Amino acid sequence: MSVTSNSPQPNDGRHNLGEGIRALRAKWGWIVALGVIFMVSGVIALGSVAIATASAVLIVGIMMIVGGVMEVIAAFSVKEWGKFALWMLLGVLYIAAGIICFTDPFAAATILTLFLGVALMVGGIVRGFLAWHVREAGKPWGWVAFSAVITLLLGLMIVAKWPTSSFYTLGIFLGIDLIFIGSGWLTIGLALKKRT
Repeated sequence: MSVTSNSPQPNDGRHNLGEGIRALRAKWGWIVALGVIFMVSGVIALGSVAIATASAVLIVGIMMIVGGVMEVIAAFSVKEWGKFALWMLLGVLYIAAGIICFTDPFAAATILTLFLGVALMVGGIVRGFLAWHVREAGKPWGWVAFSAVITLLLGLMIVAKWPTSSFYTLGIFLGIDLIFIGSGWLTIGLALKKRT
């Protein structure tokens, strides 16, 4: 009588995390290069924030057009007329907003910057309430409160300087984001190199 086991066999074609990391080790140089490219792109974006702002708006425009097309395609799978019309309207609005991002990037940047400033202000207020509740629960709340104040002040600065802030805010955010992404990839690549 043979006993069968449900445990996976060693050579069943499945990859575990360790095998994935071993495969990445051979590519550590490419990962470091990618990190450097992202960081250099971030520095260039911070050096010319107006162009970076236009680039950020174009990226948002592409995402809106793709999202709008997907909404329109999804609308045809809906059988109820009301839901079909709503999905179709949303898709068309997304596509129209994406086209505006391409035809007049700085007008779109003005609207996006205002939305960003208001969102940061609301986020700061919400984090402030969260810090207050965390404090009442007797848990560490200092960093949450600090984050709330910084977020609120950043939103207030963007809205106070609007619409002038529209020409540089998104570019600054894009540049900083690229630098952080690049530093993350650079750190991962160097950590993989140390493990070789």
